[in-house]
Amino acid sequence: MLQVYKSDCYTGALRELAVDALEKGAWFNLVNPTVAELNIVAAAVNIPMDILKAALDEEERSRTEIEDDCILIITNVPVMRTRVSYDTLPLGIVLTRDYVITVCLENNEVLSEFNCNNAKLFSTFKKTRFLFQFLYKSATLYLKYIRQISRLTDEIEKQLHRSMKNEGLFQLLELQKALTYFNASLRSNGVVMEKLLRLRSNNNLQYLIKMFEEDEDLLEDVIIENKQAQEMVEMYSRILTGMVETFASIISNNLNMVMKFLASMTIIMAIPTMISSFFGMNVVIPIAESHGFLYVSMISLALTSVSAFVLWKKNMF
Repeated sequence: MLQVYKSDCYTGALRELAVDALEKGAWFNLVNPTVAELNIVAAAVNIPMDILKAALDEEERSRTEIEDDCILIITNVPVMRTRVSYDTLPLGIVLTRDYVITVCLENNEVLSEFNCNNAKLFSTFKKTRFLFQFLYKSATLYLKYIRQISRLTDEIEKQLHRSMKNEGLFQLLELQKALTYFNASLRSNGVVMEKLLRLRSNNNLQYLIKMFEEDEDLLEDVIIENKQAQEMVEMYSRILTGMVETFASIISNNLNMVMKFLASMTIIMAIPTMISSFFGMNVVIPIAESHGFLYVSMISLALTSVSAFVLWKKNMF
C-alpha cells in the first residue's frame, strides 16, 4: 500500500496527494509495498531501491545509513500480536532533500498515530522533527506495552496461585520471550539515537537533517524514554525469570510430595496383603479353628497402624 500525504502550511491539515502531483515536504507511507509501488517511489524521489527494501527484512536490526542524497534510519517498533504475544518490527524512515519516506512490512500503532485526526501535532515538511516524533512514539509505545506485560504477569501469577496449570507457565514464557525481543530492539534503537544526536555537529548533512533547538530537545527526550524503557525491560525480565524458576520449583516439589504420599500408601497397603498371604497358605495354623480370621485382621490392623504412625512422624504424609 502506498499513500502520499502533506501537511498544510497554514491550517495544519493533512492532505493526500497523487504520486504524479508531488509537493516538497510530502510524506510517502509504504506498508507492505509491492514491487511496482517501490519502483514508483524510487523513481519519484530518485533514491536506490536497496534503501527502500532495507526495512522489508523482518530480521533487520536498527541502524543508520548515510548516502549522498538521503539518510536511512531503521528502528524496531513494538507490535502486539495477541493478548500475551508481542514482537518487534523494523520501520525504515528515509529522509531526502524534499521528502520523508516510511517503509514497513505491516501497519502498526506507530504509523497509525500519524493520521488526519492528529494532523496538527506534526508537520510532514519539518523532516527532522517528524523523524524524531516517530522515534518518540515508538519509545512511548514500548513503555505502554511493558506496563501491559506487567499487569498480565500479575494476573497470571494470581491464577497460578489458585491452580498450577501449564497454560499459565506457557503464557509467562511467551511474555519472557517478548521482553527479550524488546530488550534487544531497545539497545539497538539507543545506538541509532545516539548517532543521530552526534549528526547535529555535521555541517555536511545540514541539507538532509537540520536540527533546531526544539528538535534537539525532542531527540533528548526520545533518548531518555528509550533508556527508561530499556531499564524497565531488564527489571521485568529478571522478575519473570525468577517467577518461572520459582513456579517450576513449586511444581517439582508438588510432584515429589505426591510421589512420597503414594510410596507411603503403598507401604501401608502392602502390610495387610503380606500377612493375609502368609495365613492364606494351605498349611495348618494353630488359631485356624478358633476365630482365626479375627486374629489375623487384628494383627494386620495393628501392624498397619504402627507403620502409618511411624511414616506420619517422619512427615511422609
